[in-house]
Amino acid sequence: MADVEFAPLRPISDFLTESARFQVPDLKDPERLVNRILNNLLYYQSNYFISTCVVFLIVGVLHPVQMVIGIASVSAVFAAFVYFTDNKYETRRFKRDHPALCVAVVLFGGYIMVYVLGSVIVFLFGIGLPLLLVIMHAAMRMRNMKNKISNKIEFVGLKRTPMGIILTGLGQEQEAGS
Repeated sequence: MADVEFAPLRPISDFLTESARFQVPDLKDPERLVNRILNNLLYYQSNYFISTCVVFLIVGVLHPVQMVIGIASVSAVFAAFVYFTDNKYETRRFKRDHPALCVAVVLFGGYIMVYVLGSVIVFLFGIGLPLLLVIMHAAMRMRNMKNKISNKIEFVGLKRTPMGIILTGLGQEQEAGS
C-alpha cells in the first residue's frame, strides 16, 4: 500500500460544468460503454468518492434516526450471519436441543426486521443513490485527452490508485487499459 497514490481532485469545471461533455452512451456497444465507465471511474475517482460521501451524508441528515437504525439492523444481520455460518456445529446442536426457542427467536427476529424495514430501505437508498449517480456520470461523461493519458499511465503501472486496485480485484484491469 506504500506505492498507492490518491488521484487528484479534478476541478468542478472538468467534472460537471464548462469543459465537461456528456452524451447518452450507445447501449448497442456494451464493450465501449464498459470501457468509458471504467476509465472515468479511474480518472474521477476522488471526485466520485467525495460525491458519494456528500450524497450519503445528505440522506443521513434528512433521515438521521432511520439511517442509524438501518445501519445497526444491517450490521446485526450481517454479524449474526457470520457468527452462525462460522459455528455450524454449535448452531445445529442448539437447534436440536432447543427447537421451541429457535422458532421464537426466528419469529422475533422476523418481527424486528419487518419493524425496521423502512430504516433498512433508507440505509440502502443512502448507499444505492450515490452509486447510481456515480455510474450514470461515468457512463455519460465523454473522455478527454487528460483522461486518456492518465488512464494509460495507470494501466502501464507507473502509478497505482485505490480505484485501480479495486478494479484489479474485480478483474477489470485489462478493460480499463483499453
